[in-house]
Amino acid sequence: MAGKIARGWEITKLSWSVLMDDKKLLVFPLISSAACLAILATFAVPVALLVDWSSMNEEKFNAAYRTPWYYLGLFAFYFANYMIVFFFNSALAACVFERFRGGQPTIQFGLSQAIQRLPQIAMWALVSATVGLVLQMIVERSRLIGGLVARLLGAGWTIATYFAVPVIVVEKAQPKEVFKRSLSLLTRSWGESLVANIGMGLATGLAVLVATLPLIGGIVGIVSESIPVGFGIALIALTVLLWLGITLVSSTMKIILTTALYQFASSGTAPGPFNDDLFRTAFKAKK
Repeated sequence: MAGKIARGWEITKLSWSVLMDDKKLLVFPLISSAACLAILATFAVPVALLVDWSSMNEEKFNAAYRTPWYYLGLFAFYFANYMIVFFFNSALAACVFERFRGGQPTIQFGLSQAIQRLPQIAMWALVSATVGLVLQMIVERSRLIGGLVARLLGAGWTIATYFAVPVIVVEKAQPKEVFKRSLSLLTRSWGESLVANIGMGLATGLAVLVATLPLIGGIVGIVSESIPVGFGIALIALTVLLWLGITLVSSTMKIILTTALYQFASSGTAPGPFNDDLFRTAFKAKK
């Protein structure tokens, strides 16, 4: 196990090196996050302003909840978010592929590649939104059993569609082919994907843990009155900023890693700074 963790850590460091060589890749998840927040505000603000919350009661809530309009709005929200996420992840993956080929991609290059794949991205967002809506309906049927079933199905869907973005970028596949191709590549590289993601998960968890220390210090300092309140708030704010930074970096590195694994699984050759032996020995591939 220690050897597998060490190899996963090495893969994580190589993904980090790709990012450090081209830090502008962070722009894509940054724009994506801002756009998703804007989408959330677009849906949430009208509801907050138009609903008379002072007169809201259980009867009125149930009348509006689980209606066709409710599910239509939820589906639209899911679809808009998936469109944003898949679009900018596709732009990021296109830039990573170009770097692996020895090119020097620009932000405009990534966006243009994603625009060329808008039909495929839209269709995949439609499928993903439908899956998300079905899972939410399962949860609402029974909070306990439905929630457990939805989490299991959601995890299975996430795993099966692990290579969806690079498949869309490289092969311009339609939803049915995206799912089949992603699942096929995953079964071919299950071991490498597992170990690589364990390594990245450990690195992200460690970074989050370290970033939480200012938060703990700020809260303890304010409660114990050992530091000025303003300084304590600044420490808490620092942790929030660090968390946001870690989220951006980890999401970018995840696409870099997924792109590298896709190329290795589809061609048998590891791209960029990655090497074949590292991927092959990361874990015995599933038969």
